[in-house]
Amino acid sequence: MLPIGKFAKAGGVGVETIRFYQRKGLLKIPPHKGGIRRYGDEDLKQLKFILKAKAAGFTLAEIKELIALDSSDDRHKAYELASARVTALDKQIEELKQARNSLQQLATECRSSKTGPCPIIEAFDV
Repeated sequence: MLPIGKFAKAGGVGVETIRFYQRKGLLKIPPHKGGIRRYGDEDLKQLKFILKAKAAGFTLAEIKELIALDSSDDRHKAYELASARVTALDKQIEELKQARNSLQQLATECRSSKTGPCPIIEAFDV
């Protein structure tokens, strides 16, 4: 059983992140025992799930829904959420590829032109 500081450290986050997740209903608030809240293995497992889901691009609302689905065993809804996230990530990847290609083209033009303003600066000039 870990106090909040050690619990946060074990999860690789700050204490304020733990409190934030608690306010959002993603982590439960353990009862006071001797004036100190203590977190166990299940709490750490939950925190790591939140962090992995966040890294996969899920929103906090979606993560909360996934946590609720875990207890209901609704695989279809979990599949729908994951599929929607994959679609959103594919769109984001395409947008990033386009941005990279545009920037690469501007960088090439900047390197090849010896006079006048840099095309990169011109492209971002409003």
